[in-house]
Amino acid sequence: MIRDPYVISEETIKEPPTTIWKRFKFLGPGFILSASIVGSGELIATTILGAKAGFVALWIIIISCLAKVTVQLEFGKHAVLTGERCMQAFAKVGKGRWAVWTLFLLIGLKVVQLGGMLGGTVVILNMLFPGIPIIAWAIITAAAVGALIYNGRYGIIEKLSLLMIAAFTLLTLASLFSVQFTSYAFSWLSVLEQQKFALPADIVPYAIGAFGITGVASDEIIAYNYWCLEKGYAAYTGPRTDTPEWRRRADGWIKVMFLDATVAMIIYTVVTVAFYLLGAAILHGRNEVPHGNEVIETLALIYTQSLGPGIKTAYLVGGFFVLFSSLFATLGAWTRIFPDIFGELGWLQFNDLQKRRKVIVYLAWIFPTLWTIAYLYIELPVLMVLFGGLIGSFMLFIVIIGAIHFKYWRPQLLPSGQGYTVAFWISVVSVFVVGIYGIREAMNLM
Repeated sequence: MIRDPYVISEETIKEPPTTIWKRFKFLGPGFILSASIVGSGELIATTILGAKAGFVALWIIIISCLAKVTVQLEFGKHAVLTGERCMQAFAKVGKGRWAVWTLFLLIGLKVVQLGGMLGGTVVILNMLFPGIPIIAWAIITAAAVGALIYNGRYGIIEKLSLLMIAAFTLLTLASLFSVQFTSYAFSWLSVLEQQKFALPADIVPYAIGAFGITGVASDEIIAYNYWCLEKGYAAYTGPRTDTPEWRRRADGWIKVMFLDATVAMIIYTVVTVAFYLLGAAILHGRNEVPHGNEVIETLALIYTQSLGPGIKTAYLVGGFFVLFSSLFATLGAWTRIFPDIFGELGWLQFNDLQKRRKVIVYLAWIFPTLWTIAYLYIELPVLMVLFGGLIGSFMLFIVIIGAIHFKYWRPQLLPSGQGYTVAFWISVVSVFVVGIYGIREAMNLM
């Protein structure tokens, strides 16, 4: 008998760990997010911004990684305290389920971005095994990611996500260390001195795309709700009651969730900054900006120029795993998000576990097929990924609205501390200001 992870009852209650070391045993949702984050956003969008702008836009990357965290935490906290699915909660924002409809349309547009990510994966496979044409690799990749997800339980997704990103993360950090012993070495003081908050006009579209897609992107913030529920944080807390026992359990599992999000933030911030610095140091210095199907070949320079030409094969293998892990984690999230959307729009009875699982199976094959069609039709992975970043920037505004709604319209049985509230509003204002700035500058370019 398969237990529905979204069902919360007295039988699902579990006491929270009381020490930080015991809490580490219950981490997991952040690992899946890291697998999604340390993917196309960092490998393509972040590195391209560094190649285009040099070191001057590092602040965009840092803000992107740090500014969205408390918004993510609010989504996770809402999951623990209420047990509500994300779209179930968004349906209560305003009237007419406008937020659910808008997210349905915007996330649907991100098929283009995922097509670009699949394209990057396919190009790598074609470089490793040139005897097999790109169209064949596209079909094989789509089939592989669908096969891993269509019957994938939470535990499988969590473990595979962690394994896929580990090796490539180590390779990237080794490359950043080694570049200091080449002609592309840079001074950390010089990097700090070059930070400029007024970006050149031709850099702005790249910066907007990178801000929308790096760090915890809008759809990843939404996905965090589902991973927290499937990990069991809400089920372990138990049905919401205004009792000291429930508040103690809720506080304990929220602390676990906070640690999970913090560890993930450290991982993806370090890796994202490393990608950016490598792009700025090596590619900007060579005036090499990746484009089209040559993107992977150009990006390989950040490794071959720092670790030597012999590392190229290792880079390609690592690049495959990091991009594939991002496809894998994203498909896992989309097969949760869209059934929830269908349920809120009245197209699916979400509480029927068998029907929901059947829809997940269908979507696990449909989405990779759409990604493949998008890539084979457009064949411009860089622009496809950056387009997804722009869509993600618009989605962030809806995510902010949702986070504010969750924080102030949720039953306040476990109020936030003043420090958390201040950090939350810094997050909201930072995301809003940078988003408005980016949209304004983009309009000026038209």
